[in-house]
Amino acid sequence: MEIKMINKSNHELPSYETEGAAGFDLRANVDEPIVINPFERKLVPTGIFMELPQGYEAQIRPRSGIAVKKGLTLLNTPGTIDSDYRGEVKVLMINLSDKKQSIKDGERIAQTVISRYEKVGVKEVARLGDSERGDGGFGHTGSD
Repeated sequence: MEIKMINKSNHELPSYETEGAAGFDLRANVDEPIVINPFERKLVPTGIFMELPQGYEAQIRPRSGIAVKKGLTLLNTPGTIDSDYRGEVKVLMINLSDKKQSIKDGERIAQTVISRYEKVGVKEVARLGDSERGDGGFGHTGSD
């Protein structure tokens, strides 16, 4: 499958870094470094616009390297790019470290996984079927 992209960034089109990579990296497209203070969030532009086939989404996910090295991660994770969105892909970053961090032009800031999804119908009912789990949630199966 191929997806259409417009590249208004100063960088090459996103690509997979290795043969086995599930996602392709997105790079910051900024005129000057963006500084993110501790616990501050910023929307980082990529200069990438994409057209996905109907029935597919682009999931924007954190990169482990930038998380461990700088304490930067993404909010609203995974972020979803819907197939009918045509605007610029921007990445919502947060600094969870105790120091100011900067994002430079061209820095790999997120990864994108393309995923198929199904649309479902919703039916209101008076009762749901029984299951072994029932309404147990949030750690009810133990802490191990």
